[in-house]
Amino acid sequence: MSKLLERITVNPRQCGGRPCIRGMRIRVSDVLDLFAAGLSAEEILEDLPDLEMDDIRASLTYAARKLNHPILVA
Repeated sequence: MSKLLERITVNPRQCGGRPCIRGMRIRVSDVLDLFAAGLSAEEILEDLPDLEMDDIRASLTYAARKLNHPILVA
């Protein structure tokens, strides 16, 4: 799983420091937005030919891990 997350890069000089895929200007949020719009993984790969299926898996894994954090109550 950690190899998958190595596909996600964060560069403060690219896309405002938002997480991108393999240093390209395709953001994790772009992939998530396409899923939210109803596209399938195959359609996303067709629309963004530079992506690979593991990039999609990495995007979903990254998003899931970012959302799964404890909330501390004071």
